[in-house]
Amino acid sequence: MTDPARNLFAAARDCLVCPDVVEKCHLAETLYTDWQAGRLLRDPVDLPDVVEAGRPLRPELVAPKDLPRRRLGSAAGKAAMVHAVAHIEFNAINLACDAVFRFRDMPDAYYGDWLMVAKEEAYHFSLLQQRLTELGHAYGDFPAHNGLWDQAIKTAHDPLVRMALVPRVMEARGLDVTPDMMAKFRAAGDGRTADILVIILRDEVGHVAAGTRWFHHLCTARGVEPDATYLSLLEEYFADGLRCPLHIEARRQAGFSENELRQLESLCKKS
Repeated sequence: MTDPARNLFAAARDCLVCPDVVEKCHLAETLYTDWQAGRLLRDPVDLPDVVEAGRPLRPELVAPKDLPRRRLGSAAGKAAMVHAVAHIEFNAINLACDAVFRFRDMPDAYYGDWLMVAKEEAYHFSLLQQRLTELGHAYGDFPAHNGLWDQAIKTAHDPLVRMALVPRVMEARGLDVTPDMMAKFRAAGDGRTADILVIILRDEVGHVAAGTRWFHHLCTARGVEPDATYLSLLEEYFADGLRCPLHIEARRQAGFSENELRQLESLCKKS
């Protein structure tokens, strides 16, 4: 007996609002499997909006400026850094599900891409959650901030803006900082965490590339030039500049043009 078909957007919303970390990861994996098997249908459906993604009661969310500095010189500092990355990956599950739930007039390949991203982000989170257990901690033990989900709300009105600013700014920042984190963990004698970050960096190039692909698709559909549109959005939403350094080669692999890379370097804050 085959499983009954479900609505794609309702199923993505179920994962998005789920507060339990284990169940959310399971739902993300099931979403991708069901999509691949043809068990998710794109029928129009009336669903309540999602303003806050589902999350557990912990970690405590604070302003980014109120987060303590994380240093790898102590066991607690190492665990706090792993926790910070785990929190990013947890939020990235929500972002991928929201990209499916919120934008309902995109090609099938778009949904396939973001459901695959949700599955991979859940895998990343699971790896980091296990690493936290090995370090004597759990997800929720350290404070975190809600910056990624804040960007989801700010870009909820337009998939072009979402693709430009979440995958191609917020997640692309992960491409820039991960190599340095890997080196620091290895220097601190933690090759296990560094190896997990290798997996994450490899997959995140593909996630940012998906953002590039659908940003370009939407620019073409609207008859606007991608590089100029991207720069205009950066100036509108990130007037204070972007952090350096950039991982140029990873960004090239993720579809950034040479012109975009030059413009990004001109906008970089050196601190």
